[in-house]
Amino acid sequence: MTAAGLLAVVLVTWIVTIDRMRGMDAGPGTDLGGITWFVGVWVTMMAAMMLPSAAPMVLVVHRVTVERTRRGFVALAASWIFAAGYLAVWTACGLVAFGAFRAVKAAGPEFLAWDRSGPLAAGIAVAAAGVYQVTPLKRACLRHCRTPLHFVMHRWRRGGPGAFAMGVEHGAWCLGCCVGLMLVLFAVGVMSVTWMAVVAALIFAEKVLPFGARLSEVIAVVLVASGVWIALSPGSVPGITEPGMGMSSDQPGMEIPLDGAGMGMPLDETNMAPGRPDATDRGQAGSAATAIQRPATQR
Repeated sequence: MTAAGLLAVVLVTWIVTIDRMRGMDAGPGTDLGGITWFVGVWVTMMAAMMLPSAAPMVLVVHRVTVERTRRGFVALAASWIFAAGYLAVWTACGLVAFGAFRAVKAAGPEFLAWDRSGPLAAGIAVAAAGVYQVTPLKRACLRHCRTPLHFVMHRWRRGGPGAFAMGVEHGAWCLGCCVGLMLVLFAVGVMSVTWMAVVAALIFAEKVLPFGARLSEVIAVVLVASGVWIALSPGSVPGITEPGMGMSSDQPGMEIPLDGAGMGMPLDETNMAPGRPDATDRGQAGSAATAIQRPATQR
């Protein structure tokens, strides 16, 4: 895979991601939709966000394969297979996150509503990501990601299965390096293109730029401070969409819950349940539910 080819893939995936996620940012607790739709969007997101920082490793795999096989098409195939193994790790990570989200949503803890303890939970998650930035595990994984030639020379495996296995191994190291920043993305709005771009830029800077290792500590301080800010005054934090106000209802596979099960729905003072309509509004709410959900099921 040449640098130009990799750049083309990244550009296309960003264009597709921006198009598919337009109007879907509902802030913290954004619904993830159906499993099929989510996997498609997640894989595209990961290709857009993670391939730029993985580019040095992919290009080293291509160059070393050319030197060892003297066949360009074999090197091209090996680099693509390596990238596939790398993205397989992030796909598995997305499936775990989807399962965790569904489990929390099914439990329906009301304290996570945005008008209750939602900002505190989001702030704690962001601050915890900052603390993770300075752990030995994070430093070891970042050191691995910043030395692609060392990895390829010491962990080289021949053939297509070997390239895929190398991609999976590198993906595991990359997951250990970036899991904290991915937690930030889920905490502030996983469907936000803006936060995607911010997190992707931080990951790229850490793993590729010469001062990336030192930048990791700066990011740690910023994340801890941001977590405190979100917990204490979420409405003043730029870039965070207040839940229940950002996502449009016409996106494929997405439904807006009328019972307030999602985070950010206001509590009805009469019924003491999130967003439950009163007797005069139930007929209108039922019609609205039918109108919203029918297009999602047909798609």
